[in-house]
Amino acid sequence: PPAMARSHLTAPTSAEAELLLLQRQALVEEEEAKIKRALLTRFMQEKLKQEEQSSTWGLHKVRTLWRSAQRKAKDQELRQDIEILSQTFSRVMDCKDGTIEALVMELKEAEEQQNRALSSHLDLTDQLLHLQRCRLGYLEQGFSAQVGALKAEFEAER
Repeated sequence: PPAMARSHLTAPTSAEAELLLLQRQALVEEEEAKIKRALLTRFMQEKLKQEEQSSTWGLHKVRTLWRSAQRKAKDQELRQDIEILSQTFSRVMDCKDGTIEALVMELKEAEEQQNRALSSHLDLTDQLLHLQRCRLGYLEQGFSAQVGALKAEFEAER
């Protein structure tokens, strides 16, 4: 019985030792799994951080390219608008120049007409003045004749 007791004592001891060994191995494996998870988490966080930076950079690059494309399109649109406005301005200026030239010609013609009318008016005024002087002369002669007749009549009565 003591041999049996010893084997009975050693058997549970070896089972306990085996259990302890398995527990230690499980703890070691669990620690290793924790470390692996921590490493994997850190790796994934770094990877996420890199992806976010890459995404931010890519978004910045896309926005820059989009703005550049929009600037080019707006630049082209504005240049076309300027060309159209320039052509329109040229046409309007040509039209106004033509109108100014026509008005200058009309003004010259009006001045010539005015000069002819003034000359004609002055001629007519001179003729009227001549007629009035002649009439005045006739009236003076008639007056003088009447004064002479009245003087003669007065002298005859005296």
